[in-house]
Amino acid sequence: MLDLACGPGRHARLLASRGYRVIAVDRDAQALASLDACDGVEVMQADLENDVWPLHEQRFAGVIVANYLHRPLLPRLLQALLPSGVLIYETFAAGNERYGRPANPKFLLQPGELLRLAYGHLRIVAYEDVYSDSPRPAMIQRICAVADSGLRE
Repeated sequence: MLDLACGPGRHARLLASRGYRVIAVDRDAQALASLDACDGVEVMQADLENDVWPLHEQRFAGVIVANYLHRPLLPRLLQALLPSGVLIYETFAAGNERYGRPANPKFLLQPGELLRLAYGHLRIVAYEDVYSDSPRPAMIQRICAVADSGLRE
């Protein structure tokens, strides 16, 4: 499993507690340090926006991304999935500027953006573009999709 832009690793911890081997990637060494003692989690410090893609040709049964958006990485996420691999992605969407940060359109998904990413490459299991009031008011877009070899070009 890959927990991308993992911060302190709440998803990596959950996955590892369920028996998955996880690579947790973030640029913040201090946040990653809290994962050093977590069995089943390999930490990787990398600046995903300025460095070379650190995972080379590695493939994963699942990729999780939460509260992070760097559009040039989106195609890489599709390539990083094994056949039948699952992409779970959730981050802020257009309209979030009404509720606080992030407000910069560079960091907000446009309507249907995750659907367009998945279309033709992944089988969409669930998708939402919604207002959420928990843990704080925000506009959120989320998708759960499965790599389906019948859809890949």
